[in-house]
Amino acid sequence: MPDTVSVAAECLGVKVPASRFLNDTRIERINAARYEGQEIAGALHVTGAEDRVLEIGAGLGIVGAVVAQNAKPQAVTSFEANPELVPEIEALYALNGLGGRIALRNQILISAPDRPESMPFHVRSSYLGSSLLNPAGRPSTVVDVPTADFAAVCAETGATVLIMDIEGGELELLRHADLGQFRAVVLEFHPEAYGVEGMRECKAILTEAGFQRVEEKSTRTVWTCLRVQAG
Repeated sequence: MPDTVSVAAECLGVKVPASRFLNDTRIERINAARYEGQEIAGALHVTGAEDRVLEIGAGLGIVGAVVAQNAKPQAVTSFEANPELVPEIEALYALNGLGGRIALRNQILISAPDRPESMPFHVRSSYLGSSLLNPAGRPSTVVDVPTADFAAVCAETGATVLIMDIEGGELELLRHADLGQFRAVVLEFHPEAYGVEGMRECKAILTEAGFQRVEEKSTRTVWTCLRVQAG
């Protein structure tokens, strides 16, 4: 990464390059570790050097990079559906020398049977609102994004920690996902996408899969969970 890269912010030792996706408020939140702060705090709480991390919904790449830099897991595999974010994420990884520890894939993970080869993804003016879902019919640019099989990726990566923030897509993924290999999950719920009932269903799936929320690292809409140990 050239020395001429402009650093706009820094979060827990991770430098964030300047980009069109940053504004003053976002930069302030990143510097204060409040940008995706609940997810970061939860992920750092449950991730150790023995872990392999699967991140679904990389966003700007900050959460995965902070985990890779600070928790130093064996590997982080990050998925981001929005193709517009890919160059920014890769620039952040390169700036922080994380290329050997974290890898990015521009694919949509599908756990359901009959997975299509690609799916339409709604890119909006704010990347935070970009999603597979568009229940309100808001203006968006629709792009086709290739898919990958969730079970196959789990087997390939050997991931033990799952971090997921996919703007409402988590309900459908959880409905069909085998979470058996994970010992920890950090997940943001989006009740605005599927209602309170959908959020309750997500939480029930996690509980029935053997996960218990870590109270001090969880809120109503962000859960940090650890698998309950038998005996």
